[in-house]
Amino acid sequence: MVEELTSAGFEFVDHVAVAVKPGELDATVAKYKLLGFTELHREEVYGKHQVREVLMRIGESNNLMQITEPLTPESPIAKIIERNGGRGGFAHLAFRVKDIQNAYDFMKAKGFNMTQEPGPGSRGTQVFFVHPKDFSFLIEVVQEGQAHA
Repeated sequence: MVEELTSAGFEFVDHVAVAVKPGELDATVAKYKLLGFTELHREEVYGKHQVREVLMRIGESNNLMQITEPLTPESPIAKIIERNGGRGGFAHLAFRVKDIQNAYDFMKAKGFNMTQEPGPGSRGTQVFFVHPKDFSFLIEVVQEGQAHA
């Protein structure tokens, strides 16, 4: 007998992601550093995502912000910028879970529309995305990896 999942296992907000136009990543990071944000991680992510990203800690808290810049016109971030009339802005909200497969299976069983199965994200994470039609904006579900806890 298969035990029914009773929860997706959300723990907290992992990060808020914003999109910036090509060539604006470093200037944007510098502005946030002036506000006391600290750069924790920088990476170029290829495959489906095709972004350059910087993860920043907000003040002395555990709150994180991800700044993303498209590497190609095919990047989902490039498409967000295009839909925003050529401006950057809010990209997605990410929630942390302990078990990515449990969260995916639970949400699929409840009828949510995921844009992909769990797979590799930046900084050693496992991620999947929930289609904006379910919540009016894109949601990322993240299981922390080994590189950053």
